[in-house]
Amino acid sequence: MFDKIAEVSLLYDFYGELLTNRQRDAMQLYHEENLSLSEIAQEFSISRQGVHDALKNAEKALHEYEQKLGLVRKFTKTREAVLQIDSRLDMLIRENKNNKDLINKLEDIKGIIDGLDE
Repeated sequence: MFDKIAEVSLLYDFYGELLTNRQRDAMQLYHEENLSLSEIAQEFSISRQGVHDALKNAEKALHEYEQKLGLVRKFTKTREAVLQIDSRLDMLIRENKNNKDLINKLEDIKGIIDGLDE
């Protein structure tokens, strides 16, 4: 399972464009540029508490989008399935190392799967 920072970053990657401009800016400064709440507050000319609230509201919105749309859950599930398929293809290649025709076909499938990550 993801730690909280990785989870929020992944949610932001999927749903960040749905946030308000202020929420998106605060999230980028905090999570991507590692600015402190005080530094962001100074940048926006608002209180540190205002930045904290904007970040919490943004995270809440991201979680609500995920609850409604489930894109991160579907992405994670698909990625795990692809890893399992890739692993099983490796096993089949090892078990059939004398069957060149089969190995070529299995390696073609692995190439298709590897292309999904690009």
